[in-house]
Amino acid sequence: MNTVDLDQRSAVSADDFKFAFRHHPAGVAVVTADAGDGPVAMTVSSLSSVAIAPPTLVFSASPLSSATPTIRKAETVVVHLLASDQLELAKLASTSGADRFGDDVDWGRLPTGEPYYPGATEWLRGRIISRLDINGSTLVVVEAVQAKPRDEVEQEERLPLVYHNRTWHTLGEHSALR
Repeated sequence: MNTVDLDQRSAVSADDFKFAFRHHPAGVAVVTADAGDGPVAMTVSSLSSVAIAPPTLVFSASPLSSATPTIRKAETVVVHLLASDQLELAKLASTSGADRFGDDVDWGRLPTGEPYYPGATEWLRGRIISRLDINGSTLVVVEAVQAKPRDEVEQEERLPLVYHNRTWHTLGEHSALR
């Protein structure tokens, strides 16, 4: 049995940490918010469900994203869960300097005022209940208070969008292990 003496370990470098997570696939989401200074959007792959009752999720907002200052100030966000046919939206929200809410982008505002992308496979509007600053990033905890109405969700199965090793992928029958 191999054992590691915890006192003898060296610190993990940022490059080693990023390398390890490149091999851990993640679903893709876009988070939108408006704290009063105009709408912002960011693509995240750090999204995770935390609890069912009340429905709670968490994501990390990078200090490198221009959307992070607004998300840090916002009271609510909309988290869009993307399918593979929404790759262009994921790319738009992850491209520095892109006009994420231009005339050629299908977006709107919910009756409560938040910016959102109505074509997203699913979306959840949530109230930010906690923020935790960790080494420059912000861990954002959100209680979901509204979901895209089920009658607006396409009935046919859409293939999920996945990010792995700095590349976009999709899952489907071709990737199922049996």
